[in-house]
Order: sequence, then C-alpha cells, then structure tokens
Amino acid sequence: MVGAALRRTLTDTVTLGEDGTAFVITGDIPAMWLRDSTTQLTPYLRFLADCPPLADLVAAVVRRQLAQLAHDPYANAFNDGPTGAHYDPEDVCDDPHVWEQKYEVDSLAYPVTLAHRLWRSTGRTDVFDARAHDVLRTVVRQLRAEQRHDESPYRFSRATTIPTETLARDGRGTPVAVTGMTWSGFRPSDDACTYGYNVPANLFAAQALLAVADIAAEVYRDTALVEDARTLSRELTAGVAKHGVVPGPGGEDVYAYEVDGLGGVLLMDDANTPSLLSLPLIAPDVLDRGVWEATRRFVLSPDNPYYYSGTVAAGVGSPHTKPGRVWPIALAVEGLVGTPADRVRLLHLIADTDGGTGQVHESFDPSDPTQFSRPWFSWADSMFCELALAVADDAAQPRPSQEQA
Repeated sequence: MVGAALRRTLTDTVTLGEDGTAFVITGDIPAMWLRDSTTQLTPYLRFLADCPPLADLVAAVVRRQLAQLAHDPYANAFNDGPTGAHYDPEDVCDDPHVWEQKYEVDSLAYPVTLAHRLWRSTGRTDVFDARAHDVLRTVVRQLRAEQRHDESPYRFSRATTIPTETLARDGRGTPVAVTGMTWSGFRPSDDACTYGYNVPANLFAAQALLAVADIAAEVYRDTALVEDARTLSRELTAGVAKHGVVPGPGGEDVYAYEVDGLGGVLLMDDANTPSLLSLPLIAPDVLDRGVWEATRRFVLSPDNPYYYSGTVAAGVGSPHTKPGRVWPIALAVEGLVGTPADRVRLLHLIADTDGGTGQVHESFDPSDPTQFSRPWFSWADSMFCELALAVADDAAQPRPSQEQA
C-alpha cells in the first residue's frame, strides 16, 4: 500500500514543464496548492542525497512554487498556466493563473521550508536565483504587512451562504487588534478563520522565517534580510506567547487555535496542518514544549470539539468535512509526534480504514470506514507514507541493551 502510494504521487500528480518546473495536482482537483504540493513531496526528502532524479524533481517543484509566489503571494492554489479555471468563477480574483485566492499564512511558509530542506539535504543552490531572492523578501514583507491587517489591500468575497467560504466585513474578515502576530484569512483547511490570528500558522511562519534567514545568510549574504527575518520570527513567537497561550479546559496553559487580540479565543484543533498537534514537526525551534504537551493532551481528548470516536477509530477531524469524520492526516500526525508504539498502531489503523480501496482518504466515518470523502487525496497518501517511513526508521534503530533499558 505504501509503495503504491509513493508511485502514485510521482506518476499521477506531477507534470514536468519545459521550463524546468513541475506542476503538482492535489489528487482529484486539477489545481496545485502550495501547501499540498509541499507535503506531497515530504516522504521523498529523506532520499534526496542518494537519488539525484528525486532531487531534480523537488527542485522543479520549488521553482514552480517560487514562480507562483512571485505571481501572487495571496493565492493558495494555482492553475497549470493561464487556463482561466477557478474554484468559483464569480470570485473577486479573476486572474487566469489563479485557481483560488484564499490567503493562508502556511502558503508562504511551506515553499520556504521545502526549498530549505532541499538545500540542506543536497547542498544544491541552483533554485536560489534572483527571483527566489525577491520571493524571500516578499514573504517577509507580506507577513509583516499583515501584522496590521486593517491597512492591507487584501479582500476575499464570495457569493455564498456558507460562512466559512467567504470573509466578513466586505471581505476583510472579523476585527483584530495589533498583537505582533500575522493575520490569515483562511485556515489550512481552506475554511475562513473565526479569528484572524491562527496560532499554528503563526508558529509555522516563525519557523519558516528562520529558514529564510539561513538562506539569506549563507546563499545570498544578505544581512538586511537575515535581520528582518529573524526579527519578525521573534515578533510572531512573542505575539503567540502573549496572546495565543490561554488556560485550557483542565486549567493548564495551552495554545489556542485562533485568537483576535480583542478577547476572542477558539479552543480546538483541525486535522489539516499546520495544526497544533503538528507543531513539533513544523515549528520545533519556536514552540514552548511544555505548553505543547498540555495542548496535545487537550487536542486528543473530547474537550477538542473536533476529536471524534467511533467503534473502529478515534482521532481529530475538521469542520471542513461532515461532523464526526476522522482524518487520516491527523492520525498520521498523531503517530509522528508520538512514540514508536503509537506509530505502528496508527499506521495499521490508517491501512485498515481505507474502505477497501487501497487508498487513503480525506476523512472517514470512524464507525464505518466505507463512508469517506475524496476517493483520491494525495496529501493523505503522502502523510501515510511519511508515517510508514518513520516506522521503518524506528525499526532500523539499534535496540537498547538490557542494561541501558
């Protein structure tokens, strides 16, 4: 099942362009998400140093992602050229290159982290040309501009009766105070934020800014960008510590999922990453480990309104899908931040809840896995593969001696 999923991503989602870039669809939707295309490639990153063709592919994807950010840093998903395809043809953004222009902070952070991991794994710097340099500056500039969202030109308005598919206040989103954090219109689920400061996205952005600083220092020798990126990373982290750490249901300090700096606090977690549960994976250098441990206990409990249990499975879901549905992405994350025993258990659980299809889905009924959403979701495939490879890594580790144990 793992081998089939690893092959399927390479053969069925990737289109190589004549310009040296690669377009990656997310599965059953013919568009490229900056977030999904990064996570779809994550299982392969451990092989880059020993497999130059894979490294070439990741470099091609990075080039396409950087070109997309240069074209529109507010968009979350793009077409393969100016096809004019859109999620909703009536959206305010009618750019023929853009599938959807939902501004999500992680859309800036994921390509940066992918480029950084490619560089650190292989030492290659060919993706870091003048345009990439400008894009890194754009990432810092935009994250800083959205610290004061009321001064931003960004608006998203969609004619819909679904509140999570558009932004309030004529496309500006719900009110926020200035907190040091950076604003996001939408979550990694593509649902509108209830409150404008998404905490896991802010911590992920703070980690990505450290990657920007690394690249700026060692590749471009750009001391101004190094300082800008590091300063902003500290501001985001401090903003989260001041406004995004709140008392949890049990009285322990936990990370909120979203806040607005005006007293609005949302205690929950969502299956899509960056999530609170995934912080050790995507923001290891900027999180407070003690606060995260308490947050993990909250997220994996009935106190999280999107933690669901059934007769077959239990795990984190999302308001993006039907109530009560568990997401395999979240099960994989739970394993990746857990113990080796957790990883084995959850790997088998994902495999056993495929509904008999041999593929990993977006979500499923935890009492009847044959009821699922999205028959082909490449991001979920890849998270399953990442968990499987982590289990293989665990098995390859030397066992402690009896004396050490």
